[in-house]
Amino acid sequence: MSKQDTHFFNVFSIVLGLLVGFAILVFALSRYIGQSQNASLQNEPLLQQSVAGRVASPARVAVAGQDNSALTIAPVTATSAAAVAVVLENGEQVYEQACKTCHGAGLLGAPKPGDSAAWQPRIAQGKAKLYEHAVKGFTGKVGTMPPKGGRTDISDDLIHQAVDHLIAL
Repeated sequence: MSKQDTHFFNVFSIVLGLLVGFAILVFALSRYIGQSQNASLQNEPLLQQSVAGRVASPARVAVAGQDNSALTIAPVTATSAAAVAVVLENGEQVYEQACKTCHGAGLLGAPKPGDSAAWQPRIAQGKAKLYEHAVKGFTGKVGTMPPKGGRTDISDDLIHQAVDHLIAL
């Protein structure tokens, strides 16, 4: 073996030893940090509930001849799961529920109530055109009007009333 080979082997061994030592040091440090965090996490009530829920038995079995009253399934009542539906009755309510989001803040180029400079070119086209754009939607140079303001569940007549209310503001 030549002197260069011996020198390379020695340097390579030192570098390899330093890398192994560094890896051991990082491993020991991570174990130390993990143990200190683990001790404080073990006392967290939410973590304990979460773990208990994940390791709980997924199924309960009814056994004939024994008390199975804990396994009864309670019926779901209609009142607890019912969604409250808002019934809109006039143009003002439609404006408050559907139109005000964009028109109140002027989003997507929507003209604000009372802004006569923005409303005049639209009103000049006629109410029929305003009704059509409100019901069917419209994309113009200034902005976008989604059909029925995104509330397709509202009748055309209520949308017409909302347009009339918005113009009157």
